[in-house]
Amino acid sequence: MKKLNGIRLNHRKNTENSPTVNAPVPEKVRIPMLMNMGAACLPLVKVGDEVKVGQKIGDSDVPFSVPVHSGVSGRVISIGKYRTAVGTLCDIVEIETDGLQTPCESVKPPVITDKESLVRAVRESGLCGLGGAGFPTHIKLNAKNPIDTLVINGAECEPYITADYREMIESADDVIGGIRLIMKNLGIRSAKLAIEANKPDAIRKFTDMTNNDDSIDVVELPSLYPQGAEKVIIYNSTGRIVGEGELPADKGVIVINISTVGFIHRYSQTGIPLVSRRLTIDGNAVREPKNVRAVVGTPFRELLEFCNADIDSIIKLIGGGPMMGMSVPDIDMPVIKTSNALLAINRFDMRKPSACIRCGRCVKACPVNLMPAEIDKAYRIRDIEDLKSLKVMLCMNCGSCTYVCPANRNLAETNQLAKALIPRN
Repeated sequence: MKKLNGIRLNHRKNTENSPTVNAPVPEKVRIPMLMNMGAACLPLVKVGDEVKVGQKIGDSDVPFSVPVHSGVSGRVISIGKYRTAVGTLCDIVEIETDGLQTPCESVKPPVITDKESLVRAVRESGLCGLGGAGFPTHIKLNAKNPIDTLVINGAECEPYITADYREMIESADDVIGGIRLIMKNLGIRSAKLAIEANKPDAIRKFTDMTNNDDSIDVVELPSLYPQGAEKVIIYNSTGRIVGEGELPADKGVIVINISTVGFIHRYSQTGIPLVSRRLTIDGNAVREPKNVRAVVGTPFRELLEFCNADIDSIIKLIGGGPMMGMSVPDIDMPVIKTSNALLAINRFDMRKPSACIRCGRCVKACPVNLMPAEIDKAYRIRDIEDLKSLKVMLCMNCGSCTYVCPANRNLAETNQLAKALIPRN
């Protein structure tokens, strides 16, 4: 089977052999009521309330939402407004911690016996996709179409990030347990555990663990970015093509990030909701790169200090990886559910764009065979029909076109702006 296009990157997995360490619980946490795709929650607490670890502090009646829980015990000292990294406004709850980390009485393992109880439990856990997009996991598990294949995304193809890799190495039993729990309760026959080839220890570990289980197939993916993109990993592990306007479920597939699967199993055993995240802290301003587990709501500044970063030298802070991550406008912004990496940069090359030389490298790099230079041209003259015919909505914003462009043109950025011009029906 022909593999999709992609690019080769310097992986810079500096922390792959760095075991996860717990960051100190901060004196104060700020927990946004929106940390995923979908609707924001409304606070269930008020100023002065005492809260405990695992207590639900926000929820919504909107189906496309997930509840929010506290990862600390302490007292609510303020409820205000917060602007997320993508510009959305939501409530934010600030809690002064008491240092006791007292668990809430409501924290107990859920009873899971079928699809309905699994979906309900996953929603109550506050889980959204931990690979970065933040799609509510209970919505994904509640697909209306018949699902025959579960794809576990263990690619982690972005440079620097090793949070998922540490999940594979440190919590392999949870990963396998989560896969089997989902397959059993959703009636899924086959699982593809897809891992990039640059993680041989993880591939070997899971191959050994599944030797006697024909339902779980460990798939070794080429080390080619962006293997972790949903449509790419589906095609490269199953051969199925998810077309424009289609969902993976339309092809009988569900894709779940490997850390998400590991969490589901731990939640089924402990009942502890999603109140902490493992992040890779790295970048040339960080003196001691680490994989850190931090309570949701911890200020980024405190994690950088924990990793001995030269904070005064930072000129760019990126939440996520260098290819698809987002600039962090404020160093005191909090860790959220979708945080998987924080890159602190104190120097990088700023290259000025020049005229397109029509070399075609962007086309060769695109995993879905788009023509970014033509999209750029159509966008500049606001030709909506041409943008539609060029299939701009298939762009996954992986950034490969920008990366390979010898003229330093911001093609991926233009693609996103072009997508915004297309009317949504």
